[in-house]
Amino acid sequence: METATSVHGVPIRLTGERWLHIVDARDELVGREEDVLAAVRSPDWVTRGYRGSLVAWKGFGRRGFLAVVYKELKKNDGFVITAFFADKPSKRNKVWPR
Repeated sequence: METATSVHGVPIRLTGERWLHIVDARDELVGREEDVLAAVRSPDWVTRGYRGSLVAWKGFGRRGFLAVVYKELKKNDGFVITAFFADKPSKRNKVWPR
């Protein structure tokens, strides 16, 4: 299990089970576990997602943007839900930076 600290100071877990689920659905992320964690650690911006989740957005040049959906449960616990590359990033409902 790997962790990255979000922009709000919350440790975000990326479990082995969750990582396998992500790469099973999105083979373009195979070998990019560190990129996913880096997007949580230092995103270009963060937006509100569905059901209390947050989305960290990080630019990747021609690849587009890496979006990492995660949830902060408490001040000291959170987890990655999924990750994907997107051509058109969203800045709607931006929560960081303000």
